[in-house]
Amino acid sequence: MQSRATRSDAVGRAWRDGASVALATSAYGVSFGALSIASGLDLWQTIALSLLMFSGGSQFAFIGVIASGGGFAGVASAAMLGLRNALYGMSMRSVLQPRPAMVPLTAHLTIDESTAVALAQDDPAARRVGFWVTGIGIYLGWNLATLAGALLGDLLGDPKQWGLDAAAAAAFVGLLWPRLRARQAVAVAAASAALAAVLLPALPSGMPVIVAAVVGVVVGLTNWLGPRSTVERA
Repeated sequence: MQSRATRSDAVGRAWRDGASVALATSAYGVSFGALSIASGLDLWQTIALSLLMFSGGSQFAFIGVIASGGGFAGVASAAMLGLRNALYGMSMRSVLQPRPAMVPLTAHLTIDESTAVALAQDDPAARRVGFWVTGIGIYLGWNLATLAGALLGDLLGDPKQWGLDAAAAAAFVGLLWPRLRARQAVAVAAASAALAAVLLPALPSGMPVIVAAVVGVVVGLTNWLGPRSTVERA
């Protein structure tokens, strides 16, 4: 059994991890707020997306495709990105074991960062602390940053001048890069990126991302280039 001091250290580390991730992630909300206004959404629509959707990847995908006129593709792309949160929820339910009344809130705060921080902890109590500190911290910070970006959008001018249009892509690459260690992960990333680039001139905006995602699903289900079981190798 862990000593009380060891558990206290683990919980303290979870607090620090969650707070640092929340602070860094929330800053991207400024980018979303400014880009959303520049894409044609009004202030209240922008705020509603962050309050209700609360999934950075889905939000950026949605406004990116809406700005180019692809309504259905925007919804489809955002929905596919949002499916990963459902997968996170299935694993986090057993980790957090929330009371029935807390399930809706827990589901809303189950995002990439809160899941990653929680699963990075060894102690069960620290996992719960990491999840809630990260999830609540990002929710508050992201929405405040979204509001600031939306209000300051006109003062900032064209978001592209400040590189705000590339901030989300840079963040995603930063999150993805440490995962590209196994041969299968590298193959999926390379094949999906190449296919999306080839289809970009031919398909409506947003559709290349959907097709590339299908490639990733197929490779994952077939375990192509993935590790084989002991029986298969024998």
